[in-house]
Amino acid sequence: MSGLSLPVLNVLKRWLKTGILALLLVTLSIGLCAAGVRDSRLPQGNAITDGKTLLRYSLPIDNKQVRELQKSLEDIPQQLRGKRWSAINGDVKKATAIVGDRQSDLLASVSDDQKPQVQALISQISESLDSLKAAAEAKNRPQLLDQTSSILNLVGELEEYMVQKFPFEVPAEYSNLPQLKGRATVKITTEKGDISLVVDGYTAPVTAGNFVDLVQRGFYNGLPFTRAEESYVLQTGDPPGKEQGFIDPNTKKYRAIPLEILVRGDDAPIYGITLEDAGRYRDQPVLPFSAYGAVAMARPESEVNGGSSQFFFFLFEPELTPAGLNLLDGRYTIFGFVTEGKDILQKLKQGDKIESATVIKGAENLIQPQKSSSD
Repeated sequence: MSGLSLPVLNVLKRWLKTGILALLLVTLSIGLCAAGVRDSRLPQGNAITDGKTLLRYSLPIDNKQVRELQKSLEDIPQQLRGKRWSAINGDVKKATAIVGDRQSDLLASVSDDQKPQVQALISQISESLDSLKAAAEAKNRPQLLDQTSSILNLVGELEEYMVQKFPFEVPAEYSNLPQLKGRATVKITTEKGDISLVVDGYTAPVTAGNFVDLVQRGFYNGLPFTRAEESYVLQTGDPPGKEQGFIDPNTKKYRAIPLEILVRGDDAPIYGITLEDAGRYRDQPVLPFSAYGAVAMARPESEVNGGSSQFFFFLFEPELTPAGLNLLDGRYTIFGFVTEGKDILQKLKQGDKIESATVIKGAENLIQPQKSSSD
């Protein structure tokens, strides 16, 4: 059976329930930071528990000003927890200064033909910052959170314009598999509501490409959720009673997807080996299991390249997530995060069905195989 093995799940449950291992790994994480683990895309410190934030930081861009803009806005919810209004006003002031005084730096990473759209986007961010400033001065907490989230969505759009090309070459041995050279948004309709997830090909192009290809084939339509482990894992992806993955109708063969992990600081993913087996105990994936609604490829525990169609949503308690490695990082490929409908995930149980799965954005980023699977 593909997916998380029962031994791994049992250990995971104990970790989430007791927090003892979490405490141990927090200590380990502190040691790792001191040892100099770095990645310009991700800030150091506590684990990021928001999927949208992780997706923003994982974009392959190199623009200092937009990252400073993002950091100043990402800081606001954290400061709000401690009611540090002076720090919040400072963050708003910094963001306003970047948008007002550094537009040329922001536009420097954008192609000429896209600059008109980006200038309009920057103007929209600037106007929204005026409302954010007013909310901060009034100490209006709900409005401040809503405005910050809205502006960060715009900043994410701005950052996507800054991606000039796909950042690496996928090994030729995987040219027989679909690849996602960018991002796509998938809407999953269930009996209990809709879920939207962003699928990220910048970190896992083969895994993401396989998933988007299966969505477009209608493979997941009507499939039930086959595993719901006490709100830790929600899994689906095989027709009832078959548990065989995806059989390519052209080759009549099982489509096997390799383990694919992009590590912070690396230029390209590593394939076919867990970070543990590679001896990279201190390394951390760009997309970690620290955000509720992480979407990952399931596979047999003993077969790192045995994934196919099964995938799972990872559900967790944020306060028990360590600021660093956890039991699943580096063992399973995350290829996206739920961005809308997290409340629906909490309602879904084993036996509930996916009514439909549809690519609503980014379908043009899917690259079909250059040669047949039989090659």
